[in-house]
Amino acid sequence: MNFNKFESLKNYLKTLKKQGICLAFSGGIDSILLLNLCKDLDVVAITFKSQFQQKREMEFAKKYCKLLNIKHKIITFDVFKNDLLKINSKDRCYICKKIFFSEIKKFSKERCIIDGTNFDDIDTYRPGLKAVKEFGIISPFVKFKITKKEIRNYAKYLNINLYDKPSTPCLATRFPYNEELSESLLNKIETAENVLSGFGFSECRFRLHNDIARIEIPKKKFKKFINMQDRLLRQLSPLKIKYITLDLEGIKSGSMD
Repeated sequence: MNFNKFESLKNYLKTLKKQGICLAFSGGIDSILLLNLCKDLDVVAITFKSQFQQKREMEFAKKYCKLLNIKHKIITFDVFKNDLLKINSKDRCYICKKIFFSEIKKFSKERCIIDGTNFDDIDTYRPGLKAVKEFGIISPFVKFKITKKEIRNYAKYLNINLYDKPSTPCLATRFPYNEELSESLLNKIETAENVLSGFGFSECRFRLHNDIARIEIPKKKFKKFINMQDRLLRQLSPLKIKYITLDLEGIKSGSMD
């Protein structure tokens, strides 16, 4: 691991203290590490709350900020008031980020705004990065070319026990683009993933294609899944999904892209 990158990062973050910092805090490992590095630098954590975010992640964000004694503000938005979000437009991520950052701008006043975008993100399909640039959001991990693997390794080095916390992208990513969403559909996804997590599949995606659900888990856990499939299906049966399948390609980020 390149410790020099992180020393440079920490020194850079200290230069922002005088201005004050607003951190877009999703509760993922990227923003968790940034929050820990900024906790003594006059930082305010800002979390976006909508129907697209899992409730357990909202609770986690609140509890974690309280644990670190960090000031925490939650910005709430009803996604169904925006037609392009409601139909799961391909620009959904950009629109969401634009709304979120515009609200942070109103709140932040003179504070600089940072987020947990990492160096790997710039080579993947992430429309939200356009909003990051438009609003002048600082992405320290990108600035110092720090990857997700390096973030997890450094968090482990700092004894942050959440270093291997699975990514939890917004619930809308479980549906094909241009398919109208509803609160009940989003709740189905959240319920299903909570069930899977309860069976030990904390890293999972429950993708929905009309009557067909496609479960993504790591390939190394396929045997475990097969051994408990009957119990799992009983727990998932109240969702009334006609076909529930296991994706043989395993879990992969952005498979709906």
